[in-house]
Formats: sequence, structure tokens, C-alpha cells
Amino acid sequence: MEKNARPIAVATFFAVLLVLPLANGDSYVRHISIIAIMYAVLVSSWNITLGYGGVFNFAHMAFFAVGAYATGILTKTFGFSPWWGMPIGIVASVVASVLVCLPVLRLKGIYVILVTFAFGQLCLQIVLNQRELTGGNFGLVQIPPLEIGAFSFRDYQNIGYYYLSLAILAITVAAVTWFSRSRFGWRVIALRDNEPYAVSRGVPLSRIRLATFVFSAIFPGAIGAVYAQYVRSASPDMFGFSFLTLALSMLLLGGIGTVWGPIAGAFVFTILSEVMAPLGPGRYLVTAVLIVLILRFFPKGLAGIPQFLAQQWTRAKPKPQPAAEKA
Repeated sequence: MEKNARPIAVATFFAVLLVLPLANGDSYVRHISIIAIMYAVLVSSWNITLGYGGVFNFAHMAFFAVGAYATGILTKTFGFSPWWGMPIGIVASVVASVLVCLPVLRLKGIYVILVTFAFGQLCLQIVLNQRELTGGNFGLVQIPPLEIGAFSFRDYQNIGYYYLSLAILAITVAAVTWFSRSRFGWRVIALRDNEPYAVSRGVPLSRIRLATFVFSAIFPGAIGAVYAQYVRSASPDMFGFSFLTLALSMLLLGGIGTVWGPIAGAFVFTILSEVMAPLGPGRYLVTAVLIVLILRFFPKGLAGIPQFLAQQWTRAKPKPQPAAEKA
């Protein structure tokens, strides 16, 4: 996409999302929109470690779940104000990112996958065993919603949660955009592309990797807290493999290592899943085939389609002939 067209496309995208609740008040459409926005925040932040960092961090969904559970426990069980939910979720997620990053600072490849995935399973076992706090297999329910005076964020088909989630998405997009253009982001990408050379040039591997994990954990913690308050529950399924593969599919479909690819993947995948709901389990087969086809013809995912179309348009345009040939 051309640089001049990019700000227009970004403004159009957020303008459409801003007016969508005003143009369509259907509760079902509102719910799907909120879920798509939350997924967009989740996979966009995961892209920081997986896409830009090249680190197979499979604990990212656990950061989301930890933020949700921490918010639910402290607001429901210990009586904290629901407005403390987001700071609580962020702090819990960041602490979890530090705990999982320290063991993998010097690991690579499959070992990073095993350790980070095991962290999520460890959190799951803690949730299942601490029934008094977490609800065990049944999850944590009746989490207090956000309110301002007499206005609840669940009023008017959850319009408060819609705009709060949209604000978090806007902050996430701005943060990822800054990251991709900053010296911090360049160091992360350098370690991904050629770690020995980057380290030899003075890039501190351990410090940069830890900072990347912490930075990426801010956003799942925030949106995890809002999710728990929106659905008023936190479930052990949030640590499950199915939830992990769903988010990974969105990320791969949209295109890793780009700002807008994961967001496009989240929205397209969420909408397609709902459209194909009448197919039952067959929709997973259709979705899998669609992902394979897109990755086959567009290795960069949905984010690579505009560039591909621009290249085709450039090739199709007739080349100007020299004046002598015209004569």
C-alpha cells in the first residue's frame, strides 16, 4: 500500500468501526464485533514476539487468561473496584511474561515452544486445583461489570464494552506501528533475522528478548480483563489448545510480521466462522482449506494481497512508447 493511501485506509477503518454501533443496533452483530476487536488486539500483540521477534511464544494466550482470572478474582472475591480490572490484568500478564521468558532466554526452536506451551498448561493446573479462588472446572462466574454511576457498560447492547475494546485496539495498533519503526523494534527484527551477527554488533539478546515479552504482554492483559468483565466469567478453556490454535490461525491467515495482517485475519476469521456456523463441524474443514489456499498463493497472508494486486496492476499497465516509435 502506498504511503499516501495508508493514513486514509487507517482512518476509514476506524471510522467504520466508530459508526457501526450507530448504524446497526442488533445485539448479535454487536457481540460479534466486540469479539472480533478483542481477537484483533490479542493476535496483533502476539505478532510482536512471534512475527517481529521470531520467538515461538505459545504462552501468549496464557497471558490473556491470566489477566482475565486475576481481574475476576480480585474484583469478585476480594472486592476491588471493577475499574481496577484493566491495571490488574496488565500487571498479572506482565508478571507472567517475565516468569515464562526467563527460562527461554537462551533457548531456541522447539525448546521455546515446549517451555512456553508448558507454562500455559501449568497455569491451567493451578486454576483447576485452586477451586476456592478460580472455580475449578466450572470457571469463575458473576464477575462484576464496569459501571459509571447508573450506566452499565452492558447497557444498549454492550455499547460501552464495544468502544472500550475499540480504544484498546487503537492503542495496540499505534503501539505496534511505533514498535515496527523504532530502534527497539529494529533490534528485535535484527535478532530474528541474524542473531549471531546482531549480538556481535552489540544488541543485548537477553535484555531485548525480555523487553519484547513484557511489551507484548501489556495488551493481552488489558483485553483479557475487559473480556472477563464483558462475558462476566473466566473459563479454563482459555488455557486450552483449541483457543491457541484459533488465534494462531488468525495470525497466519492475516500475515505475521505486519501491522495490519493480524487485524485483518482476526476480523475475517471471526466473521467467516459465524457465517459458516450452519455447517457445524464442517466449517473447520472449510476454514482449514481456505487458510492453506491463501498461504499457498499469498505466503504473506491477507496482508500480502494488496501488494500482489498492485504488482499485477503495474504489469498490466501499457508501457509508454518512445516518441520515435509512435511516429
